[in-house]
Amino acid sequence: MAIENRWRKFARALVSLFACAILTPSACLMAQGNSTEVDSAFARATQLHEAGDLEGAIRAYQAILASHPQRADVRSNLGAAYSRLGRYEDAIEQYKQALALDGRNLAIRFNLALAYYKAAWVAEAADELTRLLAAAPESLPQRPNAIRLLADCEVRLGEYKKVIELLSPLSERDPSDRTVAYLLGSALIGDGQTDKGQVIIDRVFRDENSAEARLLMGSILLLADDGHGAIKEFERAIELNPKLPTLHAWYGRALMRMGDGEKAKAAFKNELADNPNDFDANLYLGVLLRQDKLFDDAFGYLSRAVQLRPRDQYAHYHLAAVYAALGKPNEARPLLESVTREHPDFIEAHVLLASVYYRLNRTEDGKREQVIIQKLNAEQQAQQPGGKAVERINAAKPPANPRNNQMQQKERR
Repeated sequence: MAIENRWRKFARALVSLFACAILTPSACLMAQGNSTEVDSAFARATQLHEAGDLEGAIRAYQAILASHPQRADVRSNLGAAYSRLGRYEDAIEQYKQALALDGRNLAIRFNLALAYYKAAWVAEAADELTRLLAAAPESLPQRPNAIRLLADCEVRLGEYKKVIELLSPLSERDPSDRTVAYLLGSALIGDGQTDKGQVIIDRVFRDENSAEARLLMGSILLLADDGHGAIKEFERAIELNPKLPTLHAWYGRALMRMGDGEKAKAAFKNELADNPNDFDANLYLGVLLRQDKLFDDAFGYLSRAVQLRPRDQYAHYHLAAVYAALGKPNEARPLLESVTREHPDFIEAHVLLASVYYRLNRTEDGKREQVIIQKLNAEQQAQQPGGKAVERINAAKPPANPRNNQMQQKERR
């Protein structure tokens, strides 16, 4: 059924909206034992951390670890500081080292899972959360959030039956729990139990006039390609709570979808003013600036997006396109090679990579990419007769003036 397919799409894409309801800040772990010079240094570093001086705290934690690398509590706090800056891969590395030193510490394991989750490494987050829940007593403070996080991960992985089994008892105990209702409803719909899932979601969100509910409805409309309806919902949400996390980023995406690039850029900048680590705002603002040929400005935002999510190949592609436009093919090449390796059907990445190879006088590699482009275009034409395959092939030919050539790539919606 059409509604079932629609809700499958929603279930995979919208659960991130509830991150603010699910996630808790990474708690700083205080040192144990007698007061020493190291403990005093750790206390000072923790004070910097709690005061919001994250860079200062990071330097202080690193100074302690330089002479005392076996301090699991210091590594855990360093991971928490990295996580708050959006440096999730650095956070993950510190949490893993802390767990190697203190394998029974469930708080560290929860924070590791949380870092995986924020980095969008969903399978890894699910594995850690499963380990945590298997070892955690019912009294563990993080247990309720861990269950919700695991359910979110399993929804994203399409493991709907696992989510239903995990959340049904919680829903029975508290039918008004918004996060449980959304995730369980999404799982039921994804599992084909459409009517039952909609009943659960409608019971909690129908007729609600909160900013959170408007954000949810707007995101649903946007993913259903109703850009005008989404914009209305987001604008109402902004009236209710302009500081709601991710709201301006979603609003910017809707404006971008409807072709209003200027207002979209303003929305993304509003999001970044409150949350400079928002991935979508950095990514899409960089994309829009790149389209405007403001390459130096685009570079900063796209570099930040890649730093926030080092695995995101779409961000890699746009950063590579900026490098190419700035006459830096050596920097563009490894990014594009990574993109085409991960997404071999991404025609535009092959086109740009072919151009980069020609700029670097790697003619054979460029020709190889052209063969791939021809094959992909032929496959696409077979599926959609009348496609413009020739334009893409020509775009990959060696440019007459590589330094001044600005390739126009089709943007992913």
